[in-house]
Formats: sequence, structure tokens, C-alpha cells
Amino acid sequence: MTAPFDRAPSALHNTQLSFDSLGTPLSDVTFVIVDLETTGTRAGQSEITEIGAVKTRGGEVIGEFQTLVKPEHSVISPFVARLTGITHAMVDDAPSISSVLPSFLEFSIGAVLVAHNAPFDIGFLRSACERLDYHWPAPTVLDTVTLARRVVGRDEVRDHKLSTLAAHFGTQVEPDHRALSDARATGELLHHLFERFGGYGVTTLEELSTVRQSGWAKRQAKSHLAKGVPSEPGVYMFLDGTRRVLYIGKSGNMARRVRGYFNASENRGRMAEMITAAQEVSCLPCAHALEAEVREIRLIGELAPPYNRRSKNPERNSWIVL
Repeated sequence: MTAPFDRAPSALHNTQLSFDSLGTPLSDVTFVIVDLETTGTRAGQSEITEIGAVKTRGGEVIGEFQTLVKPEHSVISPFVARLTGITHAMVDDAPSISSVLPSFLEFSIGAVLVAHNAPFDIGFLRSACERLDYHWPAPTVLDTVTLARRVVGRDEVRDHKLSTLAAHFGTQVEPDHRALSDARATGELLHHLFERFGGYGVTTLEELSTVRQSGWAKRQAKSHLAKGVPSEPGVYMFLDGTRRVLYIGKSGNMARRVRGYFNASENRGRMAEMITAAQEVSCLPCAHALEAEVREIRLIGELAPPYNRRSKNPERNSWIVL
């Protein structure tokens, strides 16, 4: 079976896997979420007027970086001033990019860079390094626009702008076209997206960096399997043509959750492959979410479905009998 899912070539091909090669848990990765304000949209012609960045690890903020930057070869247009609130008077006494950039590079050293529409922000930072003859460290970069398009479908949001996604997920910080506020909002968005990916079994940086949009037509062709699934708590099971259980999941609303497997947001390789093989969805309604969780664990232990990664030893869990 050809998996309807693409991954970037891996250096691990044809080598024996070690514990180190299983992937870096996202909770162990240091991220620097960065946002820039600029005089225009073209790196190399326009200049940076503000840098804001938030450093996180394990979901906790461990540092922040913010500074205005005085442009040297371009002007802040009235439109940009209205959009960002940054005026020439505000940056007149600000440091130049040549003095600011080394501090930012030191702040972000060793981290994965994250930005919303990353080609824009990273393009300006790289261009500044090239112009000033500073070493660009070529860090791993994640784009929250790209990530959001994989797990937040158009049935949920009208677009994938930062303001739209921040409102959708209810971030505490509202983006306002200032660098630090937008970086903070993007950081919150990033961790909401991690929760979505975690629900699809993507929990390492390597998995997150290599998933590709693929197989949408094949998944859409199986969407009829979601018909008749009740909108109530319970356990759902995907079965193949021989009625072998392929995957078991639980939800407080089975209909909504099962429909999610067939939209463009589902990009996890194992799930895309499972959907291709599935021929039926069987449901076990439960009185409440807790019952569904208990039944799911027990059924996974009993049936050992091949596409579940959870523990197949439920007897090792602790239970309280009421």
C-alpha cells in the first residue's frame, strides 16, 4: 500500500535506530518565537523597525527580547505608521540594526525559530546578516501559518491570519502589529497547535518538521464513513474490510471527531494510511467522557489495534473503584 503521505528524506534510512534517533520531544525543544515590524515588505530594500521575541521551553516562557530599531536607508510610510503605531519620532533614538542584531542572535542561539509567515521575518533577519557580514546560523524554522493549515481547517476559520487564529483559540495576548505582542500571541498559538498535533500522534520536532500535505482526495473519498456517527461521548473504532480493528479513539462528540479524520487538517502519516485502509466506523456510546476514556484504554489493551501508539498494557494503570 502506498501511504498517502510524504516525508522529507531522512538520514536514518537503512540505519539501525537508537533511542536518540526516535525524535526530540517538543517539550524538550527551546523555541524562540520572533516577530518583526518593518518599513515595507521587501527584505533587502525595506528595513526592520522593531524586533520582538519570546523564548519558550516545555510550554513555559523563559525569556523575552524587544527593541525598536532605527532604519538607516528607508522611511516609515504613513500607512505603516498607522498600522503599527511606530513613528519616526519613536525610532529616532533607537539603536541601529548593526548593534541590535548580535544581541538577538545571542538570544536565539541553539533554539528553533518560529514565526507567523516565517519567510517574511526570517528573510529580513537573514538579509540583515548578509548585508552586515554577520554569520547567519541557519536554525531550524517553523512557520505557524503552515502548521495551522495542516490542523485547522477552513470549516473552523475563514483564514489563517494571526488575528483570526488568536481569536479562534482565545489567546490571552491579542496581536496588535507590535513585535512583542505579536510574538507572544504567536507563542500561545504555537502551543495550541502542538496540542492539535499531539492528538494526531505528532509529538516530536522531527515529525513536525517533515509532515507534508498529501492524500486529501483519498481521505475525502472515505468521508461517507462518518455518516451516522452519533454526536455524543463514546469510543469509535475504524475497521478494515475484514472487520479488523485498525484504530480506537474516544471523544466527547464522536461525530465531530470522526469527521475530522477526513478533512484537509488530517496530515499525520499513520492516520492517513489508516483512513485509506478503513472500510467501516463502529461506535460505542458512553454516558460521559470518563467512561469513554476507561473503555478506550481497555479496548486498546484487548484488541491491540496497529495504528494506536498508546500503552497496550492497561493493567499497569492505576484505577480507583468508587
